[in-house]
Amino acid sequence: METPNMGVPAKLAERMSMAEQHEYLRARFSRRRMLRAGAVSVSALAVGGALGSGTATAAPVSPQLLTGGTAAGIDGSLVAPIGRHLAFGPEPDTQFRVSWQVPAPVKRPFLRYGRHPWDLGHRIEAEVRALHTPALTPTGQPVDQYYLHVALEDLAPDTTYYYGVGHQGFDPASQQAVSTLGTFRTAPSRDHRWGKVYEPFTFTAFGDQGVSDHAKGNDHVILAQDPAFHLHAGDICYADPAGSGQDSDKSVYNAATWDAFLAQTETVASKVPWMVSYGNHDMEAWYSPNGYGGENARFYLPDNGPDRRAVPGVYSFRYKNVGVISLDANDVSYEIPANLGISAGKQTRWLERTLKDLRNDETVDFVVVFFHHCAFSTTHQHASEGGVREAWVPLFEKYRVDLVINGHNHVYERTDAILGNKVSRAVPSGGTVEPARDGVVYVTAGAAGRSLYSFDAPDTYEGHEQRVDAVNTYHFAKGGVKVTETVEWSRVRYTGYSFIKVDVKPAHLGLKSEMTVTALKEDGTRVDHYTILRTVGEGWDSDHDDDGQGGGWGR
Repeated sequence: METPNMGVPAKLAERMSMAEQHEYLRARFSRRRMLRAGAVSVSALAVGGALGSGTATAAPVSPQLLTGGTAAGIDGSLVAPIGRHLAFGPEPDTQFRVSWQVPAPVKRPFLRYGRHPWDLGHRIEAEVRALHTPALTPTGQPVDQYYLHVALEDLAPDTTYYYGVGHQGFDPASQQAVSTLGTFRTAPSRDHRWGKVYEPFTFTAFGDQGVSDHAKGNDHVILAQDPAFHLHAGDICYADPAGSGQDSDKSVYNAATWDAFLAQTETVASKVPWMVSYGNHDMEAWYSPNGYGGENARFYLPDNGPDRRAVPGVYSFRYKNVGVISLDANDVSYEIPANLGISAGKQTRWLERTLKDLRNDETVDFVVVFFHHCAFSTTHQHASEGGVREAWVPLFEKYRVDLVINGHNHVYERTDAILGNKVSRAVPSGGTVEPARDGVVYVTAGAAGRSLYSFDAPDTYEGHEQRVDAVNTYHFAKGGVKVTETVEWSRVRYTGYSFIKVDVKPAHLGLKSEMTVTALKEDGTRVDHYTILRTVGEGWDSDHDDDGQGGGWGR
C-alpha cells in the first residue's frame, strides 16, 4: 500500500505509464497545498447579446466592460488577444465560430471580418465567458481567465474570409495590428454536389496532445498538410494530469496550462477549424456541470447534440461528402466511471438517429466518428473500453461507419476491418476496404504530444513489419474489471509521436469515392496508409431498417 499523499494513487498508477506518473507527481508537489477546498464559480458573461451554447451559468453585465469596473484602469492598447481558435457551426458552408483569449479584462471586445484584408467592415461584439478558478497556482492564488467568442452566421459558401479580433484600444484593422489578421474558408454548399463533383480535400486528426515540443512538432507537420479541419479526440491540454474526474484531481490541477496550450495551437487553430471531443482528462473537477464548465468557457462547438448541458462535446457536421460525429465516451466508460451514464442514454439514441440521417443523405459518402476511449486497442495501459463496445460498436456496424478515430492510448494502432469483435477482412498497409461489405476499421491516434505508452506485442508498421497472428490483451468491463482476451485484429502498431491525415477524393454518382488514411510521424515520415472506398449513392436502405439484419445497402 502506498504512503498517503506521497505517491500516485494505486488506481491511477495502474493506468499510467512511468512518464505519466512522474508528470503527476511533479504537478502535485510543485505547488503548495491548497489554501482551502471550495466550490468554483464559473460565469459565462454575455456582452451585447445572448449566451451561446454550452456555457455554465449566465450573469448579465454592462456591455461596456468585460467584468464590472475592473477594466477601467487597463490600457487596451497594451493587451493583445491570444489563443485564437476556429470551429465550425453545425453547417460549415455558412457558419463559423471564432474564439480567443485575453490575459486581462478589456473593454468592448469584438471581431471584424470581411472578404479582403482592407475591407473588415463587419464588426460583431464578442460574447465573454469568464472563468474563475480558486487557489490553483504554485503561489496559491486564484486564476481568472477570459475567453471570448463570436458566432458567424449566413456566410457565403466556398468563400475565404479575413478576420481580426480586438477590443477598445486594440483594433485589428489598424496599421499597427493588421499583422494579427487571420483567414478561414467556408465549405462549399452541399447543394453544389449535384452541379459538379466536389474538389478533393484533406483533414487531420489526433488525440492526447497536451503541451510539449512533440506537440509543437506535430502541429507544424499538420499545418503543412493544409487540412480543411482538424479533429482532436479528447485529452486536450492536460491541465488535470490525473484524469479521474474526481475531487482528488483538484490538488494537481493547473488552469494556466490552458494558456500555454491555446498559445501553442494558435499557429494551426487560428487558420483551421479545431474540432474537439472530450476525454477523461477534460473532466475538470473544479467546474460544473459534470466537469465540463471549463471546456464550455473555452470552446464554442456546434449545438446540435442531444443534451448541451450533460454532454456538450457531442455534435455533428457535414463537410462536402463527409459526415462527422463527435461523441463523449466518458458517458459510457467502465474504466473511468466519473461521468458514466450522464446522458441517461440520450447520447446513444441521438447517435443512432444521426447515423441514420447521414446514411440517408445522398450528399454524404463517408461517415467518420471520433471520440476518446478506444473501442479496440491492445496497449498495456488502457487497452479497450468495454462500455464503447457495448453501447456504440453495434451501431457502427449496423450503419457501416467508414472510420472510427480514438485517442486515450498514446500510440498509433490500426485494426483490420471488424464485425462482431472479429476480423471480417484483413487490411494490410497499402490495402483497401469497403465498409459496406467488409466492416469497420478503428484507428487509435493518441500520440499527439504526451508521454508515450507501450504494447506487449512488438511494433509493426510500414518498413518495420513484425506481424503476429494473435495478441494477448484485455478490455474493461462493468465495475472497471479487466477481462483478458486474445485478438487477431491488431494490424498496425507504432510507438512514436504521430497523427493521421485523411485525403478525400469525391466521385460522380455510381463511381467510388476514396478516403485514404495515412499515419505520419512528427517528422512527416509515413508509417501506415490504407484506402476506404464507398460507391456514391450507396447508403442505408430505410425500407430494411427493421429486418434484424442491420438494414440494406444501395438505393
